[in-house]
Amino acid sequence: MDFTGSSGGGSDHRQIEESKPLLGEMSATEGSKMGAARCRRPLLHCNGMRYKLLQEGDIQVCVIRHPRTFLSKILTSKFLRRWEPHHVTLADNSLASATPTGYMENSISYSAIEDVQLLSWENAPKYCLQLTIPGGTVLLQAANSYLRDQWFHSLQWKKKIYKYKKVLSNPSRWEVVLKEIRTLVDMALNSPLQDDSIHQAPLEIVSKLLSENTNLTTQDHESIIVAIAPLLENNHPPPDLCEFFCKHCRERPRSMVVIEVFTPVVQRILKHNMDFGKCPRLRLFTQEYILALNELNAGMEVVKKFIHSMHGPTGQCPHPRVLPNLVAVCLAAIYSCYEEFINSRDNSPSLKEIRNGCQQQCDRKPNLPLRLLHTSPDLVSQEATLSESRLKSVIVTSNEIHVEVERNNTANQKMTANVGNDSEPNLIDCLMVSPTCSTMSIELSAQADRILGCYVEILKMLSDYDDWRPALASLLQPIPFPKEALAHEKFTKELKYVIQRFAEDPRQEVHSCLLSVRAGKDGWFQLYSPGGVACDDDGELFASMVRVCNNVHILMGSCYKTKKFLLSLAENKLGPCMLLALRGNQTMVEILCLMLEYNIIDNNDTQLQIISTLESTDVGKRMYEQLCDRQRELKELQRKGGPTRLTLPSKSTDADLARLLSSGSFGNLENLSLAFTNVTSACAEHLIKLPSLKQLNLWSTQFGDAGLRLLSEHLTMLQVLNLCETPVTDAGLLALSSMKSLCSLNMNSTKLSADTYEDLKAKLPNLKEVDVRYTEAW
Repeated sequence: MDFTGSSGGGSDHRQIEESKPLLGEMSATEGSKMGAARCRRPLLHCNGMRYKLLQEGDIQVCVIRHPRTFLSKILTSKFLRRWEPHHVTLADNSLASATPTGYMENSISYSAIEDVQLLSWENAPKYCLQLTIPGGTVLLQAANSYLRDQWFHSLQWKKKIYKYKKVLSNPSRWEVVLKEIRTLVDMALNSPLQDDSIHQAPLEIVSKLLSENTNLTTQDHESIIVAIAPLLENNHPPPDLCEFFCKHCRERPRSMVVIEVFTPVVQRILKHNMDFGKCPRLRLFTQEYILALNELNAGMEVVKKFIHSMHGPTGQCPHPRVLPNLVAVCLAAIYSCYEEFINSRDNSPSLKEIRNGCQQQCDRKPNLPLRLLHTSPDLVSQEATLSESRLKSVIVTSNEIHVEVERNNTANQKMTANVGNDSEPNLIDCLMVSPTCSTMSIELSAQADRILGCYVEILKMLSDYDDWRPALASLLQPIPFPKEALAHEKFTKELKYVIQRFAEDPRQEVHSCLLSVRAGKDGWFQLYSPGGVACDDDGELFASMVRVCNNVHILMGSCYKTKKFLLSLAENKLGPCMLLALRGNQTMVEILCLMLEYNIIDNNDTQLQIISTLESTDVGKRMYEQLCDRQRELKELQRKGGPTRLTLPSKSTDADLARLLSSGSFGNLENLSLAFTNVTSACAEHLIKLPSLKQLNLWSTQFGDAGLRLLSEHLTMLQVLNLCETPVTDAGLLALSSMKSLCSLNMNSTKLSADTYEDLKAKLPNLKEVDVRYTEAW
């Protein structure tokens, strides 16, 4: 920037005070102007002030028309012409007033401004700027010194940016262009203006320059990237610049620019980007950068080090946006592997066609829509009557993908059962035409195969971090992959590692994500279950989903040991469960025993088949004998007789309660008080075996949410429940909504919220007495 002033004024830091002149008289020679500029630059930056870029504001304007030779005399006079107030806008190419009258009737183009200076002199208005234009001078007077300096730096910035836009719009020699880019970057870095647009403006200029000149050499590419690198440390690249970076990653993945310049840029994107939906090219750039890392000699080891650098050395990643952004990049990359096939659905079977039986290639209609097709019932019934021995095969091809679907009469039987259902078919059912006879293989191109392998490996890496696993499981719970990927044997086989990590995690928020995200939609549990489209291990992964430490189950211990889950399993997966139990799988044996214990199976023949399955193995025989022993004890416990009221002594434990209830029959017990004892949720296993229980007092015990959920499933006839001063929360209290017989409920001094209280009142019609004192709902 060019400034004028005396050398003495430039050396004194105190001259920036409001009462002191900032600049002396303008020198008539260019040489003295340049000398003053070198002296003046440190004066403007020594105060360390920072300003926001002005776009508009109120300021006083005075225009003096004069020959340049009379300028110094006019400025030193004690009298100036009148001042006009204007609301001035700093547009991209000119200085304009909101009220174009008087001095500002015409806008002042930045190209017409020869110089911008700070100006102050004795016996004259303070806080002025001097704009030198052909044939005169424009004086701008601000309200204070800070606003004056803000206007000064904003005008200088707008003028310089306007100049660089013009210079770089018509490049002649690229060595000159590169020099101008470096100067532009230095100007942005050293500007006292603090605004997002200060660093973005040069990036946009360079981005436009590159988009209009596509015939650059590789050396020019790298020189420009290195030149703008300092601006990228704290700013996202614009969309066009992202395209340029992507091209460089694809064409020169082994370039040092990828490691040295792009790495901090991608790290910043992953740490701070909030929505790839608004900036899809940032995601594409990140995707291409990771693929470039994978092309290096070390390959996935380099990618692994990069992922570790994003997580950090500690056990907890300090950047909450890194994982969601990485997952978004992985999902987009995996989708791109199957994109050509997805977009060419005019040659591919739709979901409903896969379920109902595809037409022959010659009979298929061209240009199938993306929505699911509804096969006519006549066609379905006609195909369902084909010979049992006939195999139908449909070959679906595209430029990169080859799909073969084979079906037999088993598929047709399943198809006939679904005739007349026009709703969108279940994803897993569409892929799983027949558990035993359906095969679907997808062959990707070599490039798509490399991309798929790279990003599935990244998902595996992410699942290895304990702090990332809960969020990763939640993000993958809706199965956010195209059906073509789920039908691809290689993909589901590789992804199996991630699902295994979820199943082995003891935290409920992790393994519960293996279930479907909502009712009526399949989840990973169904996908990898025996007979599922992704199951290739005879149910080993399925068994591990409900097992922990080869003894007590993870999933069953938290959310699966419920009647609802067992009922769903009996309806949909009973055959696979019996098959695994027949092979001696302990977890499946335990599931079958629980089905018998909770009376899940109503059909006598099915019950006998389960018993026969259990008795066919040693582990099954042992567990079934234990079940029979428990059932005998339960019948003895529930036998009519015994007291109707029972109060356990204070400080009694779960073991004391179990010992007491096993001592005789309590079939008549209606009122049980465990107040001020040390019982926990574990005693719920014994409480649910009391068929006549109507009143339960748990005041000041350690009975929690898990026990409350179990009670709500079995003691549906309970009328009075006292939970005062227990550690129950909304998670357990919401389960009480199924206990329609409740008349009195004490939740005094619990963690009850107002919303849960309102929900309970709406769902418990017989509730008459409620105590919610000392809660949020009070």
